Amino acid sequence: MKTIQFFLTTVLLLAVSTVFGQSENKTYKTEQPYFLIQSDNQEPVRLPLKGTSVKAKISGVIADVTVLQTYHNTGKKPIEARYVFPLSDKAAVYSMEMCLNTRHIVAQIRERDQARAAYEQARNEGKHASLLEQERPNVFTMSVANIMPNEIIEVEVKYTEYILPNEGVYSFIFPTTVGPRYNGNHAKFVSMPYLRSGNPGSASFDLSVDLFSSVPVSQLICSSHKTQLQKINDSHFSVSLCSDEINRANKDFTLDYVLKGSTISSGIQLYNHGDEQFFMAMIQPPKRVMLDEIPAREYVFVVDVSGSMNGFPLDVSKDLLKNLIAHLRASDYFNVVLFAGGSASMSPHSLPATRENVDKAIALIDGQSGGGGTELISALNTCMALPRPSVKLSRSVVLVTDGYITVEKEAISLIKKNLNQCNVFTFGIGNSVNHYLINSLAHVGGGEPFIVTNTEKANSIADKFRKYIQTPVLSNISVNFKGFEAYDLTYDKIPDVMGERPIIISGKYKGSPIGKMVVSGQTGKGSFEKSIFVAPHLVSKDFNALRYLWAREKIKIADDYGDGYKNQEQQAEKTQLGLKYNLLTAYTSFVAIDQKEIVNPGCKSDLTEQANVLPAGVSELAIGADFNMVGCFVAAAGSHYHKIVTIIVLGLLISVLIIMMYHALKQPIPPSENKSSK
Repeated sequence: MKTIQFFLTTVLLLAVSTVFGQSENKTYKTEQPYFLIQSDNQEPVRLPLKGTSVKAKISGVIADVTVLQTYHNTGKKPIEARYVFPLSDKAAVYSMEMCLNTRHIVAQIRERDQARAAYEQARNEGKHASLLEQERPNVFTMSVANIMPNEIIEVEVKYTEYILPNEGVYSFIFPTTVGPRYNGNHAKFVSMPYLRSGNPGSASFDLSVDLFSSVPVSQLICSSHKTQLQKINDSHFSVSLCSDEINRANKDFTLDYVLKGSTISSGIQLYNHGDEQFFMAMIQPPKRVMLDEIPAREYVFVVDVSGSMNGFPLDVSKDLLKNLIAHLRASDYFNVVLFAGGSASMSPHSLPATRENVDKAIALIDGQSGGGGTELISALNTCMALPRPSVKLSRSVVLVTDGYITVEKEAISLIKKNLNQCNVFTFGIGNSVNHYLINSLAHVGGGEPFIVTNTEKANSIADKFRKYIQTPVLSNISVNFKGFEAYDLTYDKIPDVMGERPIIISGKYKGSPIGKMVVSGQTGKGSFEKSIFVAPHLVSKDFNALRYLWAREKIKIADDYGDGYKNQEQQAEKTQLGLKYNLLTAYTSFVAIDQKEIVNPGCKSDLTEQANVLPAGVSELAIGADFNMVGCFVAAAGSHYHKIVTIIVLGLLISVLIIMMYHALKQPIPPSENKSSK
């Protein structure tokens, strides 16, 4: 019997090893999850970032934003500070200055490798220097060299972006922290350190907005932070953070406003830079037409259940998905693909939206708790491989995630390759989502992006999605110019307008600004046409941001929404755009060097990385903390092969336990124990 027990125990241990071993070889953690840097005397080094101050000026549909970062060395040794931080994915970053006491050193735009080499040379020579690099369109790295003990250095960054309304609501969003990215391809910035959950950090955060509109503002709401509001007049407002929000840099700052009458005025802006002339036209689309009979559709819900979604984000996702799935029509088909370390679908093929199938899907989603990595590419491949229930049914992919990954380019490429199969709607869940991923996948997928920050918004956003899916506001859009010599437009083809938001057309023009622009398309009721007239009096020096925004749109289409595959000619073109228009890109960086003084003759300094704050509501599971047994089972069952292995091993485990219990109960009580019990 002892031999049998030994054999069964060995089988049990081997079985457990087989199941959990599948997940042991996968790296779910970020490379440097917690902040801990010590000096020679084992004293913790203080974080170098003293504070961030943001000032935004919004005029019309253009925002100009100044970000001032203050670095302070409170230690006894020279340091080099490095800080990974977010900005808007729409930002055209056009300026950087390094401030040393009363001196301001204007940064130069250079090719990325040249800027890095110049910075490192200055650092090694003991000079003050700062370097701003783009890691993603919404993630940047600031490096500041040779900050001496007790010294304060300020770095000022400026960018501009469009603030466009959707359904009549304008939204200015400033991201405050970079959510931890799942290490799918060893991107550099995933190694940044984080403070423990609930730790707000010591760096202060201050933000103010000066809002001016040509039309009176009827509603102004900040849903993310407590603010102080000053009304200068009906069209001019000042908004600032309350004093107790100084350590609330753990979620996006969001300011929503509505203009009186919820109207969007069509018009054109013109700017003459001397060597080139730029224009930007904004066209109000027609009102949405609701169709009485909407064709049946197939929906594939791709749902992130990884570690970063644990807790609050997954709870919000559940409320959203329950609403979306419960309101499917009986004629619709649907499926659910869950993904973490792997991916698996609810069914090998989409199911009709019967009450039984809907209840089954809701129960499946309700049972998720969140754990493991974020293998989005695997999930999208699983989704695209699902057989179609009918060629007559249009397929819509609904992706629900926080977007904490580093494989944005690969995901964009995959969607582009499957454009003829589906359109893609993205739902970013949480307070600090990856806007670059959420916006890009919706753009290339011909859908719309949505941001869901709490359960209260889930229902209203689900209602908005159902409106969007029924019929585009405007499709088959074309633009013609009469008497106005426009060229180098930012779009070759204007995508269908799903929501009631303006159509933006920007480009350059030659000669005199005379003539008109005619925009036409199809609505649910028939044809649409809108004309905008161009005149010399519309040219203004106040519209100098159009130059930066035109170049940023060009880069966005070519690079942000690109699939990551580039040749030397394409890379050279994007590099030249950054250099010519003084813009930060993936190929150009800003570098500022103080050539007047060597402050650190010894040239020795400690590298100190500024730790980011974990986004509000995000669990430490997002950075790989304590990956539990349940998570291992989920990760192990990520593919169909692993699912089969898991089922077999679990069956074997149960069988072994039953056999062991059977033999244990069957054994007679030893004589010695019989005597003692009497």
